Amino acid sequence: MLVHAHPDDETIGTGVTMAKYVAEGAEVTLVTCTLGEEGEILLDEFAHFAADKDDSLGDHRLTELGAAMAELGVVDWRLLGGPGRFRDSGMVGTASNDNPDCFWRTDLLVAATELVRVIREVRPQVVVTYDDFGGYGHPDHIQAHRVTHYAVMLAASATFNAELGSPWQVTKIYWTAFPKSVIRAGIEAMQEAGAEHRETENGESEFASMDPDDIPFACDDELVTTTIVAPQFLPAKMAALRAHGTQVDVSGGFFALADNIGAEAFGTEFYRLAMGPTPSTQPETDLFSGIST
Repeated sequence: MLVHAHPDDETIGTGVTMAKYVAEGAEVTLVTCTLGEEGEILLDEFAHFAADKDDSLGDHRLTELGAAMAELGVVDWRLLGGPGRFRDSGMVGTASNDNPDCFWRTDLLVAATELVRVIREVRPQVVVTYDDFGGYGHPDHIQAHRVTHYAVMLAASATFNAELGSPWQVTKIYWTAFPKSVIRAGIEAMQEAGAEHRETENGESEFASMDPDDIPFACDDELVTTTIVAPQFLPAKMAALRAHGTQVDVSGGFFALADNIGAEAFGTEFYRLAMGPTPSTQPETDLFSGIST
């Protein structure tokens, strides 16, 4: 089971992993915490969906999410508490972040209880979410981390809300990770290839001065415990990214690295083991490693 904050987060960080385990016959459940109503819209024809206009972006992103899951083969995908139950919070300091209905402001027990319901229903052995910084500090990502860990604990408790189903103990929790070495290799490949890319305001290449140490979601390599190598599912991941058209431009920025570092690298996804049996060898190559069948 994967717990993500907004539509598109699942494909960016875990798309290959999801497609791989679906193909191998594992039951894969995606739980998305918000509809991403406050997202920046990249396509001019959908500008009227914005929160300060029609405020209908969430409905559209739900459609995009469904299309993306079809590309990855995931049939069990759901919104935490149902569509629109928790609203996208936006970043700290914005008006949307002060909205009492936003995910960031939601009582932790309220949100966790909704996730307990899902955990006890699908009974996952492995749960994937973000680290305690939410990858890059987005409030909804941080809240997804908190909600996930709290829900896993509550789901295992025999005394917590029997109406939500019988207790279930998750065996392993993973956090998504983007190793600095991989990001650095991609930046260098872009610079060496002289590939087409956008320029900054001063006319420099957007990759010219990029340093992995300055990228919030870049993870120190020694923290990575688990590597999923499945480049054969990269086409599915890229198709799923394209499905998130209002949010993702696969021709530039981070996604442009795919054409320069190759499918082997971009078709690999990385994780940190946060709970569960310590792997005998690192990195692990299977999220289910150490779990008896």
